[in-house]
Amino acid sequence: MIAWWQIILLTAYAGFQIMDELHWYSSAGSAVFSGFITGLIMGDMTTGLLIGGQMQLTILGVGTFGGASRIDANSGTLIATAFAVSSEMDPELALSLLGVPVAAILVYTDIAGRFANTFFGHMCDADVEKMNWNAYNVHYWLGAVSWCLSRMIPVFLALAFGQPVVEAITAALNGDLAWLGAGLTVAGGALPAVGFAILLRYLPVKKHIAYLLLGFVIAALLGTLFSNVAAVAGAAEAAGDFNNLSMLTIAIIGFALAYIYYTQGKAQAAAPAVAAGTEGDDDDEL
Repeated sequence: MIAWWQIILLTAYAGFQIMDELHWYSSAGSAVFSGFITGLIMGDMTTGLLIGGQMQLTILGVGTFGGASRIDANSGTLIATAFAVSSEMDPELALSLLGVPVAAILVYTDIAGRFANTFFGHMCDADVEKMNWNAYNVHYWLGAVSWCLSRMIPVFLALAFGQPVVEAITAALNGDLAWLGAGLTVAGGALPAVGFAILLRYLPVKKHIAYLLLGFVIAALLGTLFSNVAAVAGAAEAAGDFNNLSMLTIAIIGFALAYIYYTQGKAQAAAPAVAAGTEGDDDDEL
C-alpha cells in the first residue's frame, strides 16, 4: 500500500515538476528525474530509475512548441513507479500498462491548465493597464497554481483511490490473463525504440550517417566495456586489442571513416570552383 505521507510528497512533487519544466529548468521536470524522486520516496530507486529511463527514451523525439500539448511523461512515470513498487509489478509492465496511458490521459488536464492560465493572463494584462501591481502579483501566482493543480489533482486521485484497481489488474495479469501481461511486458521493453525512431525521423541522418554509425559502435563498445565494473581492467585490455573485435565492428568503423574522408574531400574540391565562379562574377561587374 502507498502510505499517506508518500501520497502527499508525490502530489507535491507532481506540482513542482511542471513548474520546473516551465520556469526553473533544473532538470527536475524530466521523466528520469521523476522516476528517481518517486523511487526515492517509495523506497525503490532501482525501479524508479528503470521506469524513468525507459519513459525518457520513449519520448526522446517528442517535443512541444508554442501552445501545443504533449503527453505528460513525468506524471506517467510517477504513477507507474509508485504502483510498480507498491504492487510489486514488473517495471516494463507498469510502463506499458500505467505509465504511457496515464501520460496520454493527462494531455487533457494539461489543456485545462493552459485554459485557466490564459484566463489569469488576461487579468494580468488588465492589472498592468491599471498599474495595480498587487493584483498583478496575485493573478500571476494564480496562473502558476492552475498549472500545478493540472498535475496534482489527477496524481492525488490516482494514488489515493487507484490502489485497489491496480492490485486487481496486477492479480488478473499474473493469473488468467498472464498471456496479456507477457505481451504488455514485451511492448514496454520495445517502447524506448519508438522514441529513437521518432528522433531519427527528424534528425539529418542521411547527411551525417557516418557519425551515427560511429556513435552507435562506440556506445556499444563502451556499454560492453563497463557493463561489469569488476572486469573493467580486463575488458579495457581486450578492447585495446583490435584482433578481438568482430569483423563487422571493424567494417562499420572503416566505412564511417572512409565516408567522412570522402565527403570532406568532395567539399574541398568544390570550394575552388565556387570561388572561381564568384571571382568571374566580380570581373563581369567591373
